[in-house]
Amino acid sequence: MNLLNKVFAKFHAVLLYPFLFKKYGKKSLILSPLSLEGKFNIEIGQHVIIQEHSWLAALPLTGSEVELIVKDESVVGHYCHIYATKSIIIEKNVLIADKVYISDNVHSYDNIDIPIKNQPIKQCNSVRIGESSWIGENVCVIGASVGRHCVIGANSVVTKDIPDYSVAVGVPAKVIKKYNFETQIWEKVE
Repeated sequence: MNLLNKVFAKFHAVLLYPFLFKKYGKKSLILSPLSLEGKFNIEIGQHVIIQEHSWLAALPLTGSEVELIVKDESVVGHYCHIYATKSIIIEKNVLIADKVYISDNVHSYDNIDIPIKNQPIKQCNSVRIGESSWIGENVCVIGASVGRHCVIGANSVVTKDIPDYSVAVGVPAKVIKKYNFETQIWEKVE
């Protein structure tokens, strides 16, 4: 990122974003966003970094209340797309790699006589990414939650909840390791 982009990011973080977002924490930066929709429904904690060309949206397309919360010390990579129509919460210290898609909704495709783009948005379950988790590159999380201290491997698609202290990979994502507190090691799941 060049110096001019850094200056603009700090300008927005200090003078503009605190008044446009529902909450915007100290020392947080959103660097050259692709799009920010529904800022008044978005809460950004302290020391959050959202890398360049990410798209954040929190729009009540399926109801009247919506929230998108990114808590303290979390990092969202380049080209990420996070779209809430009800609730997406990213807990503290989460690391999200580049090109990750997180959504609590999908396009309906029930009526084959109507183009999918013209069909209503279908609400899925709320999404929560647990504290200190790592979401790998190109991951999709759709209507499912990821527990605390989890690793989601690159290119995985998460459509069902992942329990705390798990490593999950694949399409659809399946748990392949869990942390054993007795032995204090990550063990394969049979």
